[in-house]
This record gives sequence, C-alpha cells and structure tokens, in this order.
Amino acid sequence: MVKLNKIYTRTGDDGTTGLVDGSRRAKCDARMQAIGEVDELNSAIGLAAVATDDATTRDLRRIQNDLFDLGADLATPGEDFTPSEMVLRIVQGQVDWLEQAIDALNENLPPLTSFILPGGSEAAARVHLARSIARRAERAGVALAQAEPVNPAALGYLNRLSDYLFVLARAINAGNDPLWVPGASRG
Repeated sequence: MVKLNKIYTRTGDDGTTGLVDGSRRAKCDARMQAIGEVDELNSAIGLAAVATDDATTRDLRRIQNDLFDLGADLATPGEDFTPSEMVLRIVQGQVDWLEQAIDALNENLPPLTSFILPGGSEAAARVHLARSIARRAERAGVALAQAEPVNPAALGYLNRLSDYLFVLARAINAGNDPLWVPGASRG
C-alpha cells in the first residue's frame, strides 16, 4: 500500500528521478519519457471517464488502474518481466481483457467505409483524445524498447488500448461518426 505524507522530496531538483530499483535517471531519459506519456494518458482517460455512462466509466477506471501497473512496470528496469508480490508487471490477461472488450464493442458497429474524424459527441471526442495520447505513449515505449529491455506485454497493452479507445469512441457515437471527406475544403 502506498502512503505519502510528504509530496515534495527535493531529490529531483538535480533533474533526476528515482526508479523502483533505487537507480536514478535524468527526467528526460527515454524511460522517464515513456512513464510520463502513460501518466498523461491516464489523465486523459480520467477526463473521458467523467463524460461516459456508468458501465463505460467502470471500464475506464479499470484501465486507469492498469495504467498505474504499466507505469510501475516501466519504472522497474531489468530483463525479468515476471510479476511478483513486490514487482508489478503488465500480464497477458490484461491485454486479453482489452481484446475481449474490443470484440464486444465492435459487435454492434457497422463496418468502416471511411476514415472517421475524431469527435462526434463530447464523450467520444474525449476518448479520441485519449486514443491519440495512447499512440504517443506506445511510440515512447517502442523508443525505450530500442534502447533497453521493456516488457513485451506492456507494449502489447498500449497497442491494444489505442484500438480499444478507437472502438469505444465509435460505440459512444453509436456508429454515427463524423466521416473524413477527402479534399472537402479544396473548394
């Protein structure tokens, strides 16, 4: 359980931050970039959750908890991605849940015949914003994985999450998405 009595420590004033293993990294390090993108994604999902129905909000809160697990996973460098009582790791079951949720949402949607514009309802627009941030978080995770080991399930989770958010936005819009009209503003 986390217990914080004091929010500031001053240990980061030198431009570094601590990881789970006690090591310190520059705040601009690729690992810290990936963690920061996941944090921003979590905030965007929170913004979307306040505009959705109860069932969707419950699913988005589950995802927010998963994203805290993902942040902890990224904050734990190493090559062993096995979770333990002391080490949080994203596991395949979390990715599987997203896939099942995508399939369930997609079941009642018409096939895509055009690219869609992010928007529609306010709730869908918020979900689309979270989707684009999820893609950025995934790019940051991939960049980190090119430099050092990253849990493959963490990268899979981010990839699947952006898919889930896309399909969720379509479901919120009930298939009445604003469609891209190529060259529409050329006159």
